[in-house]
Amino acid sequence: MVAPSRKVPNGKRNDSTRVFKSSKKLFKKTKDDVTARSEAMALQLEEVPDFPRGGGTSLSKKEREKIHEEVDAEFDADERVAKRSKGGKPKKRTTSDVDELGSLFDGGLTGKRPRYVNKITIKNISPGMKLLGVVTEVNQKDIVISLPGGLRGLVRASEALDFIDSVTEDDETELLRDIFSVGQLVPCIVLQLDDDKKEAGKRKIWLSLRLSLLHKGFSLDSFQLGMVVTANVKSVEDHGYILHFGMPSITGFIKKSNDGNQELKTGQLIQGVVTNIDKERKIVRLSSDPDLVAKCVTKDLSGMSFDLLIPGMMVNSRVQSVLENGILLGFLMYFTGTVDLFHLQNPMCNKSWKDEYNQSKMVNARVLFIDPSTRAVGLTLNPYLVGNKAPPLHVSSGDIVDEAKVIRVDKSGLLLELPSKPISTPAYVSTYDVAEDEVKKLEKKYKEGNRIRVRILCLKQMEGLAIGTLKESAFEGPAFTHSDVKPGMVTKAKVISVDTFGAIVQFPGGLKAMCPLRHMSEFEVTKPRKKFKVGAELIFRVLGCKSKRITVTYKKTLVKSKLPILSSYADATEGLVTHGWITKIEKHGCFVRFYNGVQGFVARFELGLEPGSDPGSVFHVGEVVKCRVTSAVHGTRRINLSFMIKPTSVSEDDSIKLGSFVSGVIDSITPQAVTVHVKSKGFLKGTISTEQLADHHDQANLMLSLLRPGFELDKLLVIDIEGNSLALSSKYSLIKFAEELPSDFSQLQPNSVVHGYVCNLIENGCFVRFLGRLTGFAPRSKAIDEPRADLSESFFVGQSVRANIVDVNQEKSRVTLSLKQSSCASVDASFVQEYFLTDEKISDLQSSDITETECSWVEKLSIGSLIKGTVQEKNDLGLVVNFDNINNVLGFIPKYHLGGTSLENGSVVQAVVLDISRAERLVDLSLKPELINTSAKEVSSSQSKRKRKRGISKELEVHQRVSAVVEIVKEQYLILSIPEHNYTIGYAAVSDYNTQKLPVKQFCTGQSVVASVEALQNPSTSGRLLLLLDSVSGNSESSSKRAKKKSNCEVGSVVQAEITEIKPFEVRVNFEQSFRGRIHITEVNDVGTSEEPFAKFRVGQSVSARVVAKPCHTDNKKSQLWELSVKPATLKDSGELTEVREQLEFVSGERLCGYVYKVDKEWVWLAISRNVTARLFILDTACDARELEEFEGRFPIGKAVSGYVLTYNKEKKTLRLVQRPLLNIQKSIVNDGGPKTDSIPGDDATLFIHEGDILGGRISKILPGVGGLRVQIGPYVFGRVHFTEINDSWVSNPLDGLHEGQFVKCKVLEISNSSKGTLQIELSLRTSLDGMNSDHLSEASSNNVSVCKRFERIEDLSPDMGIEGYVKNTMSKGCFIMLSRTVDAKVLLSNLCDTFVKDPEKQFPVGKLVTGRVLTVEPLSKRVEVTLKTGNAGGPLKSESYDLKQFHVGDMISGRIKRVEPYGLFIEIDQTGMVGLCHKSQLSDDKIEDIHARYEAGESVTANILKLDEEKRRISLGMKSSYFMNGDDDKAQPRSEENANEDSMECDPINDSKPGVLTAVGDFGFQETNSGTSMVLAQVESRASILPLEVDLDDIEEADFGNNQNQKLQGADKDEKSKRREKQKDKEEREKKIQAAEGRLLENHAPESADEFEKLVRSSPNSSFVWIKYMAFMLSLADIEKARSIAERALRTINIREEEEKLNIWVAYFNLENEHGSPPEEAVKKVFERARQYCDPKKVYHALLGVYERTDQYKLADKLLDEMIKKFKQSCKVWLRKIQSYLKLNEENIQTVVNRALLCLPRHKHIKFISQTAILEFKCGVADRGRSLFEGVLREYPKRTDLWSVYLDQEIRLGEVDVIRSLFERAISLSLPPKKMKFLFKKFLEYEKAAGDEERVEYVKQRAMEYANSTLA
Repeated sequence: MVAPSRKVPNGKRNDSTRVFKSSKKLFKKTKDDVTARSEAMALQLEEVPDFPRGGGTSLSKKEREKIHEEVDAEFDADERVAKRSKGGKPKKRTTSDVDELGSLFDGGLTGKRPRYVNKITIKNISPGMKLLGVVTEVNQKDIVISLPGGLRGLVRASEALDFIDSVTEDDETELLRDIFSVGQLVPCIVLQLDDDKKEAGKRKIWLSLRLSLLHKGFSLDSFQLGMVVTANVKSVEDHGYILHFGMPSITGFIKKSNDGNQELKTGQLIQGVVTNIDKERKIVRLSSDPDLVAKCVTKDLSGMSFDLLIPGMMVNSRVQSVLENGILLGFLMYFTGTVDLFHLQNPMCNKSWKDEYNQSKMVNARVLFIDPSTRAVGLTLNPYLVGNKAPPLHVSSGDIVDEAKVIRVDKSGLLLELPSKPISTPAYVSTYDVAEDEVKKLEKKYKEGNRIRVRILCLKQMEGLAIGTLKESAFEGPAFTHSDVKPGMVTKAKVISVDTFGAIVQFPGGLKAMCPLRHMSEFEVTKPRKKFKVGAELIFRVLGCKSKRITVTYKKTLVKSKLPILSSYADATEGLVTHGWITKIEKHGCFVRFYNGVQGFVARFELGLEPGSDPGSVFHVGEVVKCRVTSAVHGTRRINLSFMIKPTSVSEDDSIKLGSFVSGVIDSITPQAVTVHVKSKGFLKGTISTEQLADHHDQANLMLSLLRPGFELDKLLVIDIEGNSLALSSKYSLIKFAEELPSDFSQLQPNSVVHGYVCNLIENGCFVRFLGRLTGFAPRSKAIDEPRADLSESFFVGQSVRANIVDVNQEKSRVTLSLKQSSCASVDASFVQEYFLTDEKISDLQSSDITETECSWVEKLSIGSLIKGTVQEKNDLGLVVNFDNINNVLGFIPKYHLGGTSLENGSVVQAVVLDISRAERLVDLSLKPELINTSAKEVSSSQSKRKRKRGISKELEVHQRVSAVVEIVKEQYLILSIPEHNYTIGYAAVSDYNTQKLPVKQFCTGQSVVASVEALQNPSTSGRLLLLLDSVSGNSESSSKRAKKKSNCEVGSVVQAEITEIKPFEVRVNFEQSFRGRIHITEVNDVGTSEEPFAKFRVGQSVSARVVAKPCHTDNKKSQLWELSVKPATLKDSGELTEVREQLEFVSGERLCGYVYKVDKEWVWLAISRNVTARLFILDTACDARELEEFEGRFPIGKAVSGYVLTYNKEKKTLRLVQRPLLNIQKSIVNDGGPKTDSIPGDDATLFIHEGDILGGRISKILPGVGGLRVQIGPYVFGRVHFTEINDSWVSNPLDGLHEGQFVKCKVLEISNSSKGTLQIELSLRTSLDGMNSDHLSEASSNNVSVCKRFERIEDLSPDMGIEGYVKNTMSKGCFIMLSRTVDAKVLLSNLCDTFVKDPEKQFPVGKLVTGRVLTVEPLSKRVEVTLKTGNAGGPLKSESYDLKQFHVGDMISGRIKRVEPYGLFIEIDQTGMVGLCHKSQLSDDKIEDIHARYEAGESVTANILKLDEEKRRISLGMKSSYFMNGDDDKAQPRSEENANEDSMECDPINDSKPGVLTAVGDFGFQETNSGTSMVLAQVESRASILPLEVDLDDIEEADFGNNQNQKLQGADKDEKSKRREKQKDKEEREKKIQAAEGRLLENHAPESADEFEKLVRSSPNSSFVWIKYMAFMLSLADIEKARSIAERALRTINIREEEEKLNIWVAYFNLENEHGSPPEEAVKKVFERARQYCDPKKVYHALLGVYERTDQYKLADKLLDEMIKKFKQSCKVWLRKIQSYLKLNEENIQTVVNRALLCLPRHKHIKFISQTAILEFKCGVADRGRSLFEGVLREYPKRTDLWSVYLDQEIRLGEVDVIRSLFERAISLSLPPKKMKFLFKKFLEYEKAAGDEERVEYVKQRAMEYANSTLA
């Protein structure tokens, strides 16, 4: 029941926002009631709506209007109670009352103190008000915040941050949840409230957390040290966080904590204490220590404005006065604020709470809210809020508490203490929630300390307070909270509002639910407000509760349903019957919904409708239906339903079984099947697939297009039963032979032929199904006669077939079938009979809408009768005829049947009816005289049609063989006439069941055929005489006659054969009337020279042939073909042959001929004989590239091709041919070219390749650099073309114009065996070689012999010979060039060019064509030296031409500046090619600062010769102006300067230290060496990075140049070399001694200063130990940068050859950065990348891994291990480290790692890896896994005693005695060599001795003796 509204003085008002059952008794209101109610309203919590986005309220409009008046009366209620007399009225409000009320929000500024505290309600909250709230919910698009007074506000995502757009664009949901958490205290500002027109309970309060609004009015001066401020994290930096205060010019910074606990995210709202203010940079530094923030109090500041007050600010306050419902506090000098009762220091204070707050008492308070418009401030003393935490709530809404203790009794309600853990929770019960009836005096009924029962209505988060009720109805309601609501629950509810979308109802417990419009009634509701009246109490049923939204229904069927409900997919079980309602209706079924959103589907067939009816006309959306669950798949959330409650079982109808006939009505049609309602006792569904409509595929598709729902189908065969569904067929072949169709294995008889249909096709065979699931399999060899045919092109799924049962295996349930036409041909005319019957059905379907009179035209015509007609049209094919008495039917007379007459349009003809097509309304006619005369005689004899037919039937008998003539050829059948029987018309099929998809034999009109009569004219044959062609059935004569004939046919006999068919490679013939044979293409001519052997043959031609072989045995004798030959030689042989044997033995090199029958991209396939084939590779067919490109066009199908046998495979009867004769040359590759008569592997194609052969090839790869070409010359044979053998002439890039896949002509130069045992074939593409050039090129090539010449031998070279070649390799000391494929030459740096070569690799790249001259040739050492200098090439030696005698000191010369250097100019003297040096001191009389700015290369100058040095071949020049003045006095001066120049040049350290270098560099020594030390050093550095050549250039420099010097110089060089080596040895020994001494010194006396360490590292620069000690010393001084610099110095200083020492430094560097890097991970990564470049990467990886593992950085170690596995996946050590890491971390998937490792590791590392992994498992992991690994490897290697030993050691370490002994027993039971057995016995004995068991020791000895005795025996 709903409590009735009570009369109050100011109007109506409901008891509460929640409705409870209450007494119906009415009572009078007193004035005290008004006061009490006003106080209750002041304390009562605003109800949180049931719907999250602003639910409703239970108050009516009038009640809400009166609430405002009562709230106004709240503030002076106590005063009116005190002044009014008993039964009197309240006095009017005085002026003082108004003042007091006005000072409520005045902040104490008017001088009068308020009597009541400032409180926030939905009425007085306004935009701009600042409040402190707690986050209660973080949703996708908003945040829910609980405010003071129980209010609830919403914050949109866009209002959560000032810079939210820049933080994220994609996922706001994750952002809000990352930066806000439930329970977080936040300051907020009110943005707006919903319209006042809305109900108060539904009004939303929109808030903002943007600091730009909260901190409006703040400036940098507003920040004070120690002040607590709120900020957003703007960005995360390395050392801290940048903060945002809402002011664009001021930023904040907070440092990261050292403990790492503080992890802030961008956008997060935090509080911090100001620790530093940088006014210049406007940066405020904060500290976010929670304890400091909670304790920090805002200081009293003079001049602080009201706008700077922020919610959450803690202040020191002083009690000014105690108010009626709280206290008044003063704070910050002149601000005042109030604290209500629920925010005192003790939330559960009793009546004496006022005594605790004396005037002037100092307390800490926190600002709760600020109203700028009224300047009202609310404070809180709650200890949790003062501590900056939200008050905890240990109870939840809806809880019932039995032992609640009364703490305080007020006029407005009760304060209770709820027992909860860990601490008690305060609760408040307003006067209106104490009882159903209003209680006048609470003090009398409830005393402090009483225990009462209370139910919690809701919670006030900010107050930490629960709001409860004591009403009895609250305890009786079935659903008080959303968790109490269950789907299917039936409950009463009150209608509170009605709208167009439905009705809102309220449960007795106060919850609200929605009743959708469709659920307001069983039928559609057009006027919902008339159906539901507001305030009416009705019974509803809960449909579901999702996201606190409850949906109910008022449908009577659902409300009163006693059936079980379906509220989850898991509850859906097969057979469950329940109620639901239709939500959607489709053509194929209906969707039904149940409780909690569960949905199912009812297929059309399960709707129980009449066939062809529309579901939409029977059902409507929203209708309640009873349905049954037929199936449910919980994983996919799919439920299949049925409206037929009692399922129809096939077993109920005894008449329906496999093979029985049923009838039905078509219900629906899809492209795949026809669904019918089967007429039976129950309601059964039948399905006819499209293929089952007819035996002929085309007719089945046509019939499907004509069928319509509602058509009735008779005589359908049940071929399968699936539950309650039948699979049906209307195929004539299955219906006719239904009794013979098998349904079980027992019914199958081998060698019998039964009808069936193809159910599946695979590559290897065909599956044929009979009745039910009985299926047989026809392998590919037994499915088709042609072995090379594709099954998918021979059969289709659903095809009707006749199957010959070959074998039945009942144990394996396998049936083997044969589908070959030769064994399964039809024995009757059922195939063509089905065609005509189906054609009649199709005709009936097409003419279903035509009247009977129009259909009777067929009856006017009969086959063989005469009919008159008029010629309508004449065309090339024949005549079109109209009939006078038959409309819409045309006749057609083919050209063949005109009988020689010529007719024109309009002529009247009398013709014989040959065929009638009912579907096409077409009649085939004939004017042939023999046919017309026969029909005319029969008519004139006055015999009726019936008598005439009867007469014919007497003449013709079933199974009679007749000769017939083809009159008309149709697509599916032939129209025949039988001349012997009065030209009777008959019909025969051109194909059979099993050959429907195969190409049919071609017939032509007038052709004679042999057939047998299978059916006479009767209605079942559509009035047709049906015949069976012998070509279809394979029958010719009776078996007795055939046997007789067969006895006369023997191998070797000559027969007359008639050609029946000509195929590309054989001719099919018939001979001796009953035999069939073939003539293979190789059996036509003696020699295969004819391109078209079958050109002289025609179909029907008779030829003489000799039988050469019996037919091969097949499943059916009908398909056996005799082998015949028409070769002239075979026919001439008069002797009788027992059997003409086919040649099956071949000799390598034998010449054969064959015919092309297939060509692909690589091979030509030839037919050599009937059963032998050959193949010819593309590259063996020609050697010319053009011919190879036209490969496929050169070999048309049928072409005769000859070749020589290379290999022969006897098993496959396949030859490999080549078109070049095989030569028995000793140099051939295999068996010295000897012939092979045995089977040679087909891959060995190098037998016929010899040196000098001209071959065709194909470029398979262009090798990089000067590698040349890789050319394919056989299927698996490749050769190499050297870079110098690509082109005849020396061209700059011989590879131009060549590409991979290009055909080339090549010559074999050499065949050799490599060191690896493989063959190496050297080829050449040069056209000048013998056999390579064409005729038109021979003359041109002869003229270029010198150009094309290659020096194959070193003896062909001589000094001063001009050569050309390609650069093979270049380094800093010179290069190597290729003169030919066998000869290379070296060119030293000094001989590369006439000018200085700065970068040899750039100027002489690999592959460059160069021209030079031979300097020296050493045949013994096979060394050739060449010079590329132009002065030397092809002319006299430079030493000879460089004659200094033509010059004299003082001569004037002219020349060009060749090069400008810092120390002078190199000048090339005109017309001599000689170069002199003008030192910079001789350039001018004045000093030159920048020589490069004054002179340039190429400039012409004049100079004076100052000095000539013939020994060193040096010319010193001078360019001073004084040298060009006349007079002898001037000539003396240059000589003194010349001496100075000479001294300066001789002091050159390069020249002094290595005089040998001068001779090595060139004849004009200083030209190459005076470029300065820097150039030489650069060359030395560049040489260090070049890989060594085949011949070391250092040896060249030291040895080869002796050829140009005298013997003395050679001796001096050798002495100097030996001296250098001795010095180097002495130096190394001295270095080792110093290092050892320093190590001892370091151990005895460690250095104590940086200077001492410097001395030590200078004395031992390669000792990593010293360097690391030095680094450690610097770290001890906290000088990290200095330690880094020492590490860098060490890496630069330690010799490059000391790899281990350098690696030690890198490891130390890793440790340094790992400890002190910033950040460590990035710093270590940078050092690691550098280390990988200088050291062995694998060692570096292991070193870094060790560093990570030592410092317990397992994540980084694991990441590094994954990288190592990818990089070194063939390293066993890396995989073992991975296993070790997994075991340390107790990972489970170790087996996965083991499997990956075994796939990656080489085979020879598997044993090591498995054994080491097993050891690790025993030590760190699971012993059982280790055992399984050992067992696995021992199964494969049982004789590895080392594995047994390791396995035993691990088990011994574990100490499981039984396991150890059993393992020893297994080991000593092995059959191993005595030495290994001795080891095992010895190990066993040692273990038993260690165990101390004497009996076991003796037992081991006994076993050893037994083994010894058995071995000796």
